[in-house]
Amino acid sequence: MVEFSGANRDAGPQLIKLCDYIYGSNSNILPDSVVEKSKHHILDTFAAMISGADLSVGRLALSYADTQGGAEQASVVGRPRLTSATLAAQTNAMLAHADETDDSHPASIGHPGCAVIPAALAAAELVGASGDAFLKAVVLGYDIYARTNVALGAKHIYDRGHGPYSIGGAWGAAAAAGAVLHIPRDRLPYLVSNIAQQTSGIATWMRDADHIEKAFHFGGMPARNGVSAATMVAHGFTGVADVLSGRGNFLDAYSQEADPDLLVDGLGERFEIMETNIKKWCVGSPIQSVLDALEFLMAQESIRPETVAHVHVHLPPDMIHVVSDRGMGDISCPFCVALMIVDGAFTFEASHDPRRTRDPAVLDLKSRVTLHPCEELRHAVPIRQATVDVEFTDGRSASRRTHVVRGAFENPLTREEVIKKATELIRPRLGKDRTQELSDVVLDIENVTDMRALRRFFQAAEPEQNLLDEEITL
Repeated sequence: MVEFSGANRDAGPQLIKLCDYIYGSNSNILPDSVVEKSKHHILDTFAAMISGADLSVGRLALSYADTQGGAEQASVVGRPRLTSATLAAQTNAMLAHADETDDSHPASIGHPGCAVIPAALAAAELVGASGDAFLKAVVLGYDIYARTNVALGAKHIYDRGHGPYSIGGAWGAAAAAGAVLHIPRDRLPYLVSNIAQQTSGIATWMRDADHIEKAFHFGGMPARNGVSAATMVAHGFTGVADVLSGRGNFLDAYSQEADPDLLVDGLGERFEIMETNIKKWCVGSPIQSVLDALEFLMAQESIRPETVAHVHVHLPPDMIHVVSDRGMGDISCPFCVALMIVDGAFTFEASHDPRRTRDPAVLDLKSRVTLHPCEELRHAVPIRQATVDVEFTDGRSASRRTHVVRGAFENPLTREEVIKKATELIRPRLGKDRTQELSDVVLDIENVTDMRALRRFFQAAEPEQNLLDEEITL
């Protein structure tokens, strides 16, 4: 148990248990299954960062970083020089959520990878931490990310106009960075107090048409604030005795019915990274199950553009407006369905090529795709199920419902599938050999002696000036 000194003698049981867990995480012996799945999420997030450097959001984040300078402490994707740990965390995290590529945690309504992993990486580069320490910090970050949101209650977070992504993200990033920096256990209450002060984010991100504020809200801001809190406390900053209790405490500020016990429930026994999804398809989450169903039907039937009379997609009612016909191809369900049928497959490059949004064949088929709200699917468990009905020109029809999308933690991707996805995202930027080498290093990351050795992969991923600069019109 943490033995607090001075003002910290007043710490409550939840804070004591939380600090104990953060401090002891570096010496934990993790189950093999947790280690393996953690590697999948690390590789998946690195792939999101590297591919995100090519997208408009990523290039904006990178060009902003170029104007800031800063101490040379950590690497930024696609840039040869180093920058401060906080700016590196912010930039790489925005790259990780520059698109709809990164992982998600259903129970906490969160995207932990894009905030936690860039923060842990920046801290690891700052002090030359080992790959083993980095991996354990990532696992810790996912644990704290998820429990923070669950303890507050996602509904209560939204009721107050806040965003769970930035809240859990800040706490998970701070915990991960604090563990990497080996903040002494009697100073960890200051870390919790500091990140509570830096927790921010409101739900207006849902109105962001450019994905820029969203990338900052989901990834950049929480990663930056987490590293900022950890480095400030490591430098000597202090805080209050227990930010979880007393007048004006964190839990009361962000929720109407917070349960502080859920913040520490099952620590060391239930690892939240095991209950986190990795996307098979680089599209908005509600479209995942649609493409799964369509892929199944295409394998069973002869589905070609000329054979399709109409495609009916049934989704939960609250998901229709999210994917109806947005300004980005990969969050437009009709576009994704049409593209997959026209190409006979669905790839990251095709779905992010703005020319395809103007492709006459895709537009013709897209006009034959209709989204339907389904009340039954609103209450279906697991969430975000979908049914796809295909009507053929010869009068036949075929239907498929996806109950558990591939990549969900209940139906996880294999190591080979994770590598395949990562390779598709990384290879255009790093080339075949370097992509293979990065995958090999990540999948053996516990044997990396200094995480700064990975800089050569990130610094080599120079983003290309390509067609993704063009305005997308759907």
